[in-house]
Amino acid sequence: KIVVVGDGETGKTCLLAAYATGEFPEEYVPTIFENSLVNTILDGKAVELAIWDSAGQEDYARLRPLSYCNTDAFLLCFDITSAESYENTETK
Repeated sequence: KIVVVGDGETGKTCLLAAYATGEFPEEYVPTIFENSLVNTILDGKAVELAIWDSAGQEDYARLRPLSYCNTDAFLLCFDITSAESYENTETK
């Protein structure tokens, strides 16, 4: 299980969409929570990744930690033009 976290509008959902489809979405659509399963090969073995896209907006700050249980890895996303966005990765 991989949970993608970061501030709103840092490209979390777009990053996942680009990975899944090979194309970067042109339109911003905020995500509350979205889960997807991806089949891939890791170290020569077929694995199923559960990828959880979390909401970055502060309105959902209390809900976000509910997705952290049994997480194997976190993917931290931030806006490279915003120091605050980078600093917030420690608290998301």
